[in-house]
Amino acid sequence: MPAQAQDVALKTNLAYDATASANLGLEFAMSRKWTMDISGNLNAWNMPEDMKWKHWFVQPEARYWFCEKFGGHFFGIHAQAGQFNVGGIKNNIKFLGTDFSKLTDSRYQGWMAGGGISYGYAFILGRSWNLELEVGVGYNYTLYDRFECAGCGRKVEEDQEHHYIGPTKAAINLVYLF
Repeated sequence: MPAQAQDVALKTNLAYDATASANLGLEFAMSRKWTMDISGNLNAWNMPEDMKWKHWFVQPEARYWFCEKFGGHFFGIHAQAGQFNVGGIKNNIKFLGTDFSKLTDSRYQGWMAGGGISYGYAFILGRSWNLELEVGVGYNYTLYDRFECAGCGRKVEEDQEHHYIGPTKAAINLVYLF
């Protein structure tokens, strides 16, 4: 079925933009109340020597809209996968069984895969523009190697697993509808 007016959306997540992560999403209609969204995120830039924040991931999502596609409330089910190389991020956060403070003194490099459910709302700003807010929770499996510090190459752990349960999606999307 060829795309028609208001059947395709191009978007950027302003929350990811705030972390210097390039991102782009494409959403297309499958029916009056169902859409398929796929977004990608990349941060390949060099940070200060004592910090790493490189990653890429992709996140497809099927959405059910309560009224009509691209407007109002929706629920989603998403999957996600990607790779990361992060460390030297000073913090003291411990949340739902994950100790993010370990990112302060170590670097973690590996991959992740998981999924979850989400809820969102799309505010119609004009004929072709929306602002979309979305939060999601779910599970991620990670397999990683740990390095002594963010800027060094000495590996201290290899093939470690972590099971994460918690927020898996946060979006403030600026949306252009075709």
